[in-house]
Amino acid sequence: MFKKIFLFLIIVCCSVSAQTSYRNLSTENWTFNKQNETKKHKATIPGTVHTDLYENQLIPDPFYGANEKQLQWIENENWEYESTFSLSEKEISNENIELEFDGLDTYATIYINGKLILEANNMFRKWTISAKNHLKKGKNHLKIVFLSAVQKGKVEASKLPYTLPEKERVFVRKAQYQFGWDWGPRFVTAGIWKKVQLKFWNSAKIENIKYRQVELNNQNALLEFTTEICVSEVKTIQLKINEKLETFHLKKGTNKVKMHYEISNPKRWWCNGLGFPHQYEFHFSLEQSRKIIDNKELKIGLRTIELVQDKDEFGTSFYFKLNGKPVFMKGANYIPPDSFLPNQTSTNYQQLIQNARKANMNMIRVWGGGVYADDEFYDACDANGILVWQDFMFACAMYPGDEKFIENIKQEVIDNVNRLQNHPSIALWCGNNENDEGWHNWGWQKQFNYSKADSTQIWNDYKKVFHEMIPQTLDSLLSKEKNLYWPSSPSIGWGRKESLTQGDSHYWGVWWGKEPFEMYEKKVGRFMSEYGFQSMPNLETFQKVIAKEDFNFTSKAFKNHQKHPTGFETITEYMTRDFPVPTSMEKYNYVSQLLQAHGMKIAIEAHRLAKPYCMGSLYWQLNDCWPVTSWSTLDYYGNWKAAHYQVKESFAPIFLAVTENENGFSIIGSNDNLEAISGTLAAKLIDFSGKELWTASKECTLDVEKNTTCMQISNVDLPKFKKEKTVLALAFTSNHKKTVAYHYFVKPKELQLEKPTIEINIVGETLIELKTNTLAKNVYLEANSAFFEENYFDLVPGIPKIIKTQKPTQETKIFSLFDAMNE
Repeated sequence: MFKKIFLFLIIVCCSVSAQTSYRNLSTENWTFNKQNETKKHKATIPGTVHTDLYENQLIPDPFYGANEKQLQWIENENWEYESTFSLSEKEISNENIELEFDGLDTYATIYINGKLILEANNMFRKWTISAKNHLKKGKNHLKIVFLSAVQKGKVEASKLPYTLPEKERVFVRKAQYQFGWDWGPRFVTAGIWKKVQLKFWNSAKIENIKYRQVELNNQNALLEFTTEICVSEVKTIQLKINEKLETFHLKKGTNKVKMHYEISNPKRWWCNGLGFPHQYEFHFSLEQSRKIIDNKELKIGLRTIELVQDKDEFGTSFYFKLNGKPVFMKGANYIPPDSFLPNQTSTNYQQLIQNARKANMNMIRVWGGGVYADDEFYDACDANGILVWQDFMFACAMYPGDEKFIENIKQEVIDNVNRLQNHPSIALWCGNNENDEGWHNWGWQKQFNYSKADSTQIWNDYKKVFHEMIPQTLDSLLSKEKNLYWPSSPSIGWGRKESLTQGDSHYWGVWWGKEPFEMYEKKVGRFMSEYGFQSMPNLETFQKVIAKEDFNFTSKAFKNHQKHPTGFETITEYMTRDFPVPTSMEKYNYVSQLLQAHGMKIAIEAHRLAKPYCMGSLYWQLNDCWPVTSWSTLDYYGNWKAAHYQVKESFAPIFLAVTENENGFSIIGSNDNLEAISGTLAAKLIDFSGKELWTASKECTLDVEKNTTCMQISNVDLPKFKKEKTVLALAFTSNHKKTVAYHYFVKPKELQLEKPTIEINIVGETLIELKTNTLAKNVYLEANSAFFEENYFDLVPGIPKIIKTQKPTQETKIFSLFDAMNE
């Protein structure tokens, strides 16, 4: 009896010790100090030197007021991080111990027990060190010295005989936006910005898993999994995928084994608006003698994605097919959600992507001047049906092309593609943001006085990275269905005619060129991957970072939270064209948001009306990295601006628009569903008091491949009406679902509005009903931090509106355009 129990315990202990295990070193006690200073301070891992300094009350809040300017010294210093941890006899007895850094920012020299073991030089890479021979039982000391990325970049820049655009930042493989952008502050960080851990393993471990779809149809899916297994010696091992088990004979070192897996009647992964983003769960376990050695889990979505570029009468198409269906892509450009990325949590990423889904988006572009996002971001995109256009991290500059630099970024590509490739949300890999356009259109050759030889060298270096190394590396890593690559976004600069007939387009005639919003209707390309307009965030957002006495356009604090050199000047110029320009800060803030929403409405409407010529609309930008006046529709704290509510309406699956001509009006229906939809279109001409001047209705079927003209309205059919006091109300009803739209005949500032009396009735715990006696334009609701599913909406007499709230509301503040017009 005793022998049996003893033998059982031996088997259990062996099983436990054979299992791959981890020790999170992020939770150990860490300290940091400026190099050559003896006093040490508590550090938080993951973190940054800026946040550690702030938590230790050594610097003021970086986001507050104009504090940014007095904190620039931090980037020029070297910083040291240290921790002491103990290893048990059991831990040290493992055959292999690896030290894993998921992210080091950026130039990091790592010492274990006083011995140099690694020098890292890339924020975007994962660094793994074989640490068994450097560790001991009992106390161990880990020290990391971070050298100033700014100073290192300047040293590298000095080695070239010419100056590259953006100087030191292009030599440093770290988040480019940290060097300052026209929406973000300059905080060039350093630190252990992602998890650090020890990995213990013995006979074998799973290194990486990838899969390809050998076959996918309605009856069957055949998958081929390639599992990379590392073993310490020749051995026979079993790999189990869910309930399927196969035996493999492996050599010492790294082995790649393939297993097929079939799924009957597979469910496809669909993007938001077209179906459910179904995912299958797979459990991988590495076994020997019925003992589990290592295991991993993987979620995958079965889908096909294609980028279609066919020659046509206009130029060349640019659109995506998902599961064989052409899809109009609707979404935005994503920037890092914080200047100090460890501040963000899994919940933050989930809420951000849910806000994109709620606004009827189906694609997000991860912009190339930030970072490859955290796993939680892509998990949220997978779960919410949001496709990802993934830039590599290069933006608005030219980069060196020496062998050492290219090898570094090649490993960066390998690390991140291996990490991200299994996500069904990944639709496209893109080399860079605006580097090609910048070289050809921004005058760098003249600005930096390049010789012909310099220009040739710089452009050849560009081609080595974006036309050779990256696509060749992708070819080596990805199966055919995952390998969609686009060298640069945009493919052609917005000032050239070809930018609207082929490839993707960044159109900045509005804002940078100060062209009127109506130019959005003329400047429509095949796929609009950038365009946008600024607005202020809600006042509550600014009140957290700007003192009350500094709440004016002339204060240093207020100016510091507008990073565009002529930002407010541009906003005011556009506001003067279309809206009243209030003098009070509160009303100006409100109208700035209406202005942005107005511009986005015109742009998105133009893009959707051009379907199928145009098949994508991704505005700049979705979010902010700090509290600021910017192009975002969600502010730093996740609050919806007026534009985000407008985007939700403009990106809706069924969209109604009115086009005017000399003879009258056309009502166009756009349908982004998988099938045609039949319903009834009702049109009413209503004056602002609620009187119906004209009505018409018509049965209509909305096509999916192209837009449908549902109704033509001749001027002779309409009674005479005053354009300044009339609205055309539209409603398309199908299967008890109603899409509503309002069309005005003059600019907002020309509307003859009267003071509305708005009645609010609570009709459910989280439902309110609103009625008005006269047109209430752009009604803004605010109540004890409650979120309203609709806001900044138009309220028409005789057409009550029911709004859902996040939580029960008591006193609700109401504001409308009339209030802004009448100070």
